[in-house]
Amino acid sequence: MRRRVASALSVLLLAVGGVQGGRGAWIYAKAELAQVLLRRSWAETLAGSERARPWPWADAWPVARIILPDGDHIVLGGANGRNLAFAPGHLDGTAPPGGPGTCVIAGHRDTHFAVLENLVEGDRVQLEDALGTVTTYRVRATEVVDESETGVLAETTGPTLVLITCWPFDAVSPGGPLRYVVWAEKVSPYPRPPTLPAFRARFP
Repeated sequence: MRRRVASALSVLLLAVGGVQGGRGAWIYAKAELAQVLLRRSWAETLAGSERARPWPWADAWPVARIILPDGDHIVLGGANGRNLAFAPGHLDGTAPPGGPGTCVIAGHRDTHFAVLENLVEGDRVQLEDALGTVTTYRVRATEVVDESETGVLAETTGPTLVLITCWPFDAVSPGGPLRYVVWAEKVSPYPRPPTLPAFRARFP
């Protein structure tokens, strides 16, 4: 069944790409349509399946579901370029979704994480883990930093969620050295984490 669904998705992706034309339309179509299969594998994960692959040839699997003001997205394990084409990715080596420490999730500015531009202090973001537990975070700060500023990954004693995407949001060409970072802390009753790394707003 999953193989048939994957095959159908491939045909649909090609059709959408042909109708819309252009690389931009292809990126949007792939990102959105991939979530259909990702939601199936996430349901399997919540039902107890380990490493439920969204399509037979996938080498990544869902590890969380992130709920943002514009909707929810399934998060893949691993924040490499291949995964980010389909979904936000959890950065390997950072705290697990909903766990203590700093959990880092990256996504593309023109698809799943476009909404980050509109997040302000006090907004809520939620993460659902593989056990179905939903953790709520409150946005504390946003900042534009250079990609070399690894301090954004600094560990904290309390649960902290860091969301990263490319900047500026309206850039014509992808890539570039600047990153838009959103810091959010777990909502009480968990103790408030210490002050987040201080970054100067060096970029307008």
